[in-house]
Amino acid sequence: MSVGENFLTDNPALYEHQFPDPDHVAARWVHDVVTRFGGGNTLLDIGSGTGRDAGWLARNGYHVVGLDSSERMVAHAREHHSAEFVLGDMRTFALDRVFDVITCLDSAFLYCHTNADLTAFLQRCHDHLVPGGLLVAEMRNGAFFLGNTELLDGVRTRTVEWEGVPYTSRTRLWIDHAAQLLRRRREWTWPGAPPLVQRSAWRLLFPLELRHLLDLAGFEVLALFDGPGPRTDEPWSPDARLSEALSGDRLHVVARRL
Repeated sequence: MSVGENFLTDNPALYEHQFPDPDHVAARWVHDVVTRFGGGNTLLDIGSGTGRDAGWLARNGYHVVGLDSSERMVAHAREHHSAEFVLGDMRTFALDRVFDVITCLDSAFLYCHTNADLTAFLQRCHDHLVPGGLLVAEMRNGAFFLGNTELLDGVRTRTVEWEGVPYTSRTRLWIDHAAQLLRRRREWTWPGAPPLVQRSAWRLLFPLELRHLLDLAGFEVLALFDGPGPRTDEPWSPDARLSEALSGDRLHVVARRL
């Protein structure tokens, strides 16, 4: 078992066991959104991880490239799925081709911690989309934390058994207000090994802030909604009515390159 920079991304099979999606809800959501907003069939999935979303989309008529910064995730995706997968940084990638759709799911967007990171990433997206191409992203909603502390109260403990070994994680979240980041400390324990502590963070974006960044980067926002989506309590359906209350835990955006 690898214990490198990130315990779960260094162990893709354990990642999928910890966060299963047997019904491919996220990939189906992408397909429905792309269909609703008139996207095409060439697609770049940024933060493609284990490749399961890209793989499902490839099996269902899309020409897909997955991009991820984790060598282990890219290797796993290439082994298990028929789509193309490349190693790259979301702020600097250059693929010498353009796509009808770019997706960025599960808060991968928020690994851009600074304004410079966000600007660089959106410029990369703009340059890799055809005119009129779609950017589809799904992430945590910074506005959710205005007066809402349910994710910040206490330590959350979870145990998952993998190949006969119980892995227990103890996770604490807090807000770094100066940096506008949601920070996480996670301690892993399992029999026969010392505790492993890992830290990560996500940028917190407010809906109007996200809209402004997209405007500056040359995008027209077609939809900005908090639900339903692939990681919301309300189930997604192709004819779902989008909620623009923008106070939920998740934030979804569909934008068109001008």
